[in-house]
Amino acid sequence: MFLARWAIRIVFGLMAIVVLYLGITFAQVWWASRGNDTSPASAIVVMGAAQWNGVPSPVLKGRLDHAVDLYRRGVAPVIVVTGGKQSGDSVTQGLSGFAYLRDQGVPEAAIKIEVDGTNSFEELSASAAILRKAGTGDSVVIVSDPYHALRVEEIAREVGLKPHVSPTDSSTSLRPMLRETVAVAIGRLIGFRRLASLR
Repeated sequence: MFLARWAIRIVFGLMAIVVLYLGITFAQVWWASRGNDTSPASAIVVMGAAQWNGVPSPVLKGRLDHAVDLYRRGVAPVIVVTGGKQSGDSVTQGLSGFAYLRDQGVPEAAIKIEVDGTNSFEELSASAAILRKAGTGDSVVIVSDPYHALRVEEIAREVGLKPHVSPTDSSTSLRPMLRETVAVAIGRLIGFRRLASLR
């Protein structure tokens, strides 16, 4: 009986710790989604999103338009567009982003393309390698949707970048915030590289 009471206490104690950890992480995800850091940087990195035969989806278009605005404001001299092919795609997200930026008047010399990443970790890891090879520096302003802000910031640090995050002005519902809370909570425990390999 005594051991059973202690076992119950330990179980409830662990559950309370998990709930507290997730609650704090959710608050951090929410807080990060409301931030907008446009500090001068070496490059702007646009996280990938769906495209349709070379035409950016509304989500990707919103990210690219935001990157163009930051570029024109002089936040960074280079834009890195990211994203590989999803199942059934004939064009990568990176190439779709490149074509869109070029059509918006961004010089080709100011655009770098990442075309192999299929998740946030791969996109940011490859972007870090591209910037290192180009010798442009490792400070970046990352453009994504608000709910994604905290995770991309922490992934960027893990791959050796010095991140600032400037989310788009898109609205965010509860479901992606909860999903990101779980992803950040697990990624902090096991590392975001390992988390990406599990997906």
